[in-house]
Formats: sequence, structure tokens, C-alpha cells
Amino acid sequence: MAITQAMCTSFKKELLEGVHNFKNSGGDTFKLALYAISSGGKSSTTATLGATTTAFTTTGEIASSGSYATGGGSLTRVDPTTSGTTAFTDFADLSFTTATITARGALIYNSTDSNKAVAALDFGGNKTSTSGTFTIQFPTANASNAIIRIA
Repeated sequence: MAITQAMCTSFKKELLEGVHNFKNSGGDTFKLALYAISSGGKSSTTATLGATTTAFTTTGEIASSGSYATGGGSLTRVDPTTSGTTAFTDFADLSFTTATITARGALIYNSTDSNKAVAALDFGGNKTSTSGTFTIQFPTANASNAIIRIA
């Protein structure tokens, strides 16, 4: 069981079908849910996320804590734009307050359209907050760094 950073393959196909609307005004609602992978001999549910993920799942999702509720938090979109030959969009940073969380990764998904998966995020290791603020910091919204880029 693992979390692998990837733009979901189903998302790529759905873009060509016109399923996802990232426009700030009247666009779809995108969410980010947090996930864990078990370590050692613990018998906890483990997430498997990556390119083949097609939809939000509760398997391996972390429990509600502080302002984090199962299903994740709503993301604030950055309007799609272009630079050179690259189109891109991004999201504002997302924080969960007064939360005790240990997460290994996340899933961005479209809650407006049947919870379809967009991208799996691998944090590269467990990230933790203890009765504090757990923040997802998105990269700079530009052609080289934005979380969603089509070159």
C-alpha cells in the first residue's frame, strides 16, 4: 500500500471530455482529503493512491480532527491561465486548525462531479500537527510549478 504523486489518468481523459470546470466563477467545487499509510504492526486502514485512482475514497482517510472533517476541505481555485505553451491552474493554501493529524498524502477531487479524482499528492513522509495547524502549501501558480500543468 502506497501513495504515489500523480495526476490521475482518469482526470486526463475527463479533461478531454469537458468534465472538470476550474473557472473561479461558476466552476466546480474541488476538495482535498488527507490520507495515511500504516507503519509497523499497527492494524490501521492504509491508503493506496496514485495515477490509477479514479474517485475519492474513505479507505485510509484520516479521521476528523479540529477543523478537518472527513471528506476533506474545499479548495479555493486560481483561475486557469497560460504562459508560453503551458496552461495551468492551482489552488490557495489550505489549513486545518486545532487539529491532531498525521498524514502521508492527499487526494484532490471534484466533489461537484461524483467525487472524481484529480491528483494524488505524496508528502514524501508523514506530516504531523498536534492540536495545531496542519497546512497544505501549494506551489507557485506558474507554468513551471503549478499543481496542475498541461505543457
